[in-house]
Amino acid sequence: MMKNIALIYMGGTFGCVGDPLAPMSADLFIPKLEQILADQYFVECHRAPAIKDSSACTAADWLQLVQFIQELQSRKIQYFVIIHGTDTLSYASAVLAHFLGNSAHVVLTGSQYPLLNAQGNKQREFSDALDNLRFALDSVSMCTAGVYLAFHHQLMHAQTALKQHTTELNAFSGLEANITIQASQQCYQVKAEDIRKAAGFNCMSIMMQPIDLAQQLNNLHSLLARPPHFLFLQGFGTGNLAVNEALIALIDQLYDQGCLSVLTTQVPFGATDQRYAIAEWVNHCKILLNESYGHADLYAKALKMYLQYDTVEQWHRHWYDQ
Repeated sequence: MMKNIALIYMGGTFGCVGDPLAPMSADLFIPKLEQILADQYFVECHRAPAIKDSSACTAADWLQLVQFIQELQSRKIQYFVIIHGTDTLSYASAVLAHFLGNSAHVVLTGSQYPLLNAQGNKQREFSDALDNLRFALDSVSMCTAGVYLAFHHQLMHAQTALKQHTTELNAFSGLEANITIQASQQCYQVKAEDIRKAAGFNCMSIMMQPIDLAQQLNNLHSLLARPPHFLFLQGFGTGNLAVNEALIALIDQLYDQGCLSVLTTQVPFGATDQRYAIAEWVNHCKILLNESYGHADLYAKALKMYLQYDTVEQWHRHWYDQ
């Protein structure tokens, strides 16, 4: 049976035209998109609350998108496909997964090439845009409730997705949709206050380098003047990081100033692992371990924690509840 699918356009390369590429006005682009899809799909096209280059997107933009989806759900729509730019597509996917849970059928997609030619008057001869969108529209009607990313004929769990190549059509990797994962199940009803609060969300990710410990300490010490809410320390391998007493004390100082440190890995795939003796230090300071599926998933988890609770003590206490 044909599903009533809400297609939400949020910008990105998919809707660009010209040479060099620039976004076509959504008012002009969406009717062209509807015309291309009319013969094959029954969709209702919508403008996202924020349409912009995805490299400029922030938590507030994705929460507005979640809120918009939840408003459409109140109209009994349960199938959603979102067109989004690829630069932060993994972050958008992870945020939607954490906040929508399995309350709807949601598939995000995008493209490495525009749908239309430079003049914007017909389809581009070489493009992955329509192929990716068709795959997303076909997938959303067949997948179980949850949030997924569809790209280059791969359907993957949204919160595991990671952009792996800047230009190739096979741009994303992640755990396939038919694999069972520990995904967020409960939806979070986004309110206007959440969107306002998200504008102040501050997190920082530091990819640690193989430099002298004294230099590591100097680099991190500069954060004490104005620490972020969450500090992600990307260690080596399974999360290994050489420390000394001064560095451990600094992490505790950051905690006292409202900053929660999380130890993660700079390796794209695979979890942290505390089997090595060098990692024993984590038991003696206010640092937590990343149990997420990747950098974007960690970002989304921290954002949700920030909105749910008000203090670093609460974030620390409930970190492993999520």
